[in-house]
Amino acid sequence: MNRLFIELYLDEDVSVLVADILRSRGFAALTTRDAGNLGSSDIDQLAYAVQHNKALLTHNRADFEQLAEQYRVEGKMHYGVVLAVRYPPYELVRRLMRILNQITADEMQNQVRYI
Repeated sequence: MNRLFIELYLDEDVSVLVADILRSRGFAALTTRDAGNLGSSDIDQLAYAVQHNKALLTHNRADFEQLAEQYRVEGKMHYGVVLAVRYPPYELVRRLMRILNQITADEMQNQVRYI
């Protein structure tokens, strides 16, 4: 597919301020709220990210580690899952920028990264 820049879909447990900061830096970031998916299940959130070619950013490590593993076992593709500790928004973005500036969207495919 040759996609260079990772586009992010932020799970509803991630502050919307993170998306605002990322967009101000030129990155594509869509929140669960903006997508109209508040209250959707974790399975549906990851499926939405896949359908829209986006890596998912979440604080929900346990559930999304399991879902990423389920995708792997079933041979299903996703565009990446970033599991983040609960940092203040600017610190979270600072840590996230390491991934966004060093890893292409194609390299992120089927990867789970921790920040």
